Amino acid sequence: MSDVMTALGGASFDGYCKISESELCGMITLRGEFASAEFADVIKAETGMAIPDQRRITHDGARSLAWMSPDELLFLLPYDDAADAAAQLSDALTKQHAMAINVSDARALFRVEGAACREVLAKLAPVDLHPDAFGPGDIRRTRLAQVAGAFWMPDAHGFEVVCFRSVARYVFDLLSESARQGGQTGYPAAV
Repeated sequence: MSDVMTALGGASFDGYCKISESELCGMITLRGEFASAEFADVIKAETGMAIPDQRRITHDGARSLAWMSPDELLFLLPYDDAADAAAQLSDALTKQHAMAINVSDARALFRVEGAACREVLAKLAPVDLHPDAFGPGDIRRTRLAQVAGAFWMPDAHGFEVVCFRSVARYVFDLLSESARQGGQTGYPAAV
């Protein structure tokens, strides 16, 4: 069996903000009927967190639960726990029209930190990132230039950015260029 590793081997860039690939992170996509008490009960029992409000992410130690769409959540947890947690969630949801899929190896996670972290993301995503409109606990699923992604603020000092692993290099390069002094202010050409 091959060694499990991040998409870019821990890539990082220091500009007027620091861009760094995060360590491996477990991620489970959960789909179901949020209005169902049974679904909500399973989510709370298995993750330790209630379904977050629209465009919100909640944290409980090393675990987070993010609202991704009206019927989709993203459960983030330590990488080594993801396979077992996905199986337990799937078993707990068998009597419902729902699913729990381990997508850990299909995603990449980046950290953007520094005083101008809002500016770095504002260059790439059509989201109002003013502190009055977006702060810790908020999440947006959107586009990063030409690819799908999502981001949130775990704290006031930075953002976590998740994307498909297949576009990790493109997203890292976008973030790095945006964090470069005098860097890109429009959309770079597709790779």
